[in-house]
Amino acid sequence: MALSVNTNAGAMMALQNLNKTNMDLTQVQNRINTGLEVSGAKDNGGIYAIAQRMRSQVNGYSAVTNSLDLATSVTDVSLAAGEAISDLLIEMKEKALAAADTSLDTASRNALNEDFKALRDQITTITSNAEFNGTNLINGSITSISALANADGSNTITISDANLTLGGGVVTVAAAASFASAGDASTLVTTIETSLDNLNASLAKLGTASKSLEVHKSFVTKLSDALETGIGHLVDADMAKESARLQSLQVKQQLGVQALSIANQAPSTIMSFFG
Repeated sequence: MALSVNTNAGAMMALQNLNKTNMDLTQVQNRINTGLEVSGAKDNGGIYAIAQRMRSQVNGYSAVTNSLDLATSVTDVSLAAGEAISDLLIEMKEKALAAADTSLDTASRNALNEDFKALRDQITTITSNAEFNGTNLINGSITSISALANADGSNTITISDANLTLGGGVVTVAAAASFASAGDASTLVTTIETSLDNLNASLAKLGTASKSLEVHKSFVTKLSDALETGIGHLVDADMAKESARLQSLQVKQQLGVQALSIANQAPSTIMSFFG
């Protein structure tokens, strides 16, 4: 290779190699800092696009989980209220059955009737206040609620209402029900028994609905975890590998600096020709 004061080919080659090493070193440092092998589109456009689409799905499943939690809470509040109403109906049946005794005196029957009406009115209080986040499934205000089932919102899980208000299709006891005679009380016993059968069927449906929401939430959680794991396989950096590469590049950088220094000194040997 000819010696020239104008062109130092050795220095240019050493500089190119040093620049390449510095670029590789910057890349490794970025991977170590972020923990990602693919942190942007320029690292690997195809992989980045796939990872972003999967991240979108993960975020979508987060919204699905929130929707399922909300629906579960509404349903569970309705279940708790329904169970309380069932207990009240059992007490009401006890009062009515006691009042159906023809040997009972009027004063005693009136006392039982007052207890009966207090229990009856408590059912109205429960149905009016059994709401979560403004939603009440048992007072007849809505016909159903829906929860998101998938990440794009195209599928939903629907929970039907259970109207447990007095005089409705489930609790057939009238809102003004009471008894003044043994015959009235006996009739109410039959009505309450029918209401209990209807209520048990409604509670079974609500219980099944609540269980289905929990099962689907568990599935969504597992699916979201699987997607996050898949994203990690695509974009996460192998830190052990990057650590070893960092040390190698640091040594290579030092050697590159020395090689450039040696190449820069080459033109100075020309002075010996003119000594």
